[in-house]
Amino acid sequence: MTVVPPATGEPRRPDGPRDPGDAWVIAETGEKYWGRFGAAGLLAYDPARGVLLQHRVSWSHFGGTWGLPGGAMHEGESALVGAVREAQEEAGVPDGAVRPRFMSVLDLSIWSYTTVVADVVVPFEPVISDPESVALEWVPVDEVDARPLHPGFADAWPVLRGLLDVRPVVVVDAANVVGSVPDGWWKDRAGAAERLRDRLRGLAVPAAELSLGGTTWFPRVSLVVEGQAKATAAAGRDASDGATGGGVRGGLGEREVTAVSVVAAEAAGDDAIVAEVVRLVELKNAVTAVTSDRALQGRATDAGAETVRSAGWLLGILDVGTDA
Repeated sequence: MTVVPPATGEPRRPDGPRDPGDAWVIAETGEKYWGRFGAAGLLAYDPARGVLLQHRVSWSHFGGTWGLPGGAMHEGESALVGAVREAQEEAGVPDGAVRPRFMSVLDLSIWSYTTVVADVVVPFEPVISDPESVALEWVPVDEVDARPLHPGFADAWPVLRGLLDVRPVVVVDAANVVGSVPDGWWKDRAGAAERLRDRLRGLAVPAAELSLGGTTWFPRVSLVVEGQAKATAAAGRDASDGATGGGVRGGLGEREVTAVSVVAAEAAGDDAIVAEVVRLVELKNAVTAVTSDRALQGRATDAGAETVRSAGWLLGILDVGTDA
C-alpha cells in the first residue's frame, strides 16, 4: 500500500491537502482509493422524495457518475461523524436534518468506505457548496438504477435499497434492566431510569445481533417505565408513536444518535411492555424486546417480537459503545 497526497494545484484541492486524510491509498495492484484514513458517505433517505445523489464533476474520481455526498475521513474521526461532515460540506445538509439508521462498511483491509444511511427528519433542499458536484438531486428509489452510478455505489445499492424499509425498534423493560445492576438504583428509581434513557441515546447494535444486513444499526428505542420511575416520562419523548425523532446536528455527538421514546405504564409494567410490542409490530416495525423475565419474554414473543434479549445483552452493548 502506498499513500500519495494530491498535488498542489489540482482541482480537487487547489492549495494542496487541507487534512492528512486527503490522500490517495494505492494498492499493490495499482487500484487507488481516496482517503488515507478511509472514506464515508451519507445516504439521506426521504420516503417522499427518494435518496439524495450527487452528480460528480468530470475531473473527480469516476467523474460524471452519480453517487453519495462523501469523502475522506479525518484522522481520528469516526465514519459516522465523517459522513455527516462531508454531506454538510458538499451538499449543505442542515444541522438536525437527518438521523442515522444504519451503517454498511466495505472493508478492503488497506482502505474502507462506510455508507451511513440516515432518515430525513426535517426536509431540506441540497446546496452545491464545493466544486465537486455538477448537481445534487433527490432521486426516487425506483429511478436510482437508471442513472450512471459510481461503481462502488452501484455495487452497494441493491443491498442498501433492500434495507430502506427495515425499521428495527428495541422495547426495553426499564425496571428489569435497571434492577439487574446493584448500583443503588432503589434509592432513586426515576434517576436510575433517566440515566438508562440517556445511555440508550447512544445505542449502536451490531447488525448480526438483530439478524439484519449492514454493519451497525441505530434502532429506535421504546423505554417502558413504571412506578416511581414514571417521572422519567415527564422529561419528554424523543419520538412519538415509534416514528423517527429529531435529527443529528453538526459536531455529531455519538452519544445522541438514537431516538428514545419513554412510555409510562398506566398499570402493570409487563402489560405495558406487551402492549408496546403489539403496537409497534402493527406499525410494521421489527421489534426486539429486552427483559430477563422469562414469563415476559414468552409474552413478548407471542405478541410478535422477532427477537427477545436479556438485560445483560443490552448492558453489554452499551458498555462496548459505538466505534462508528
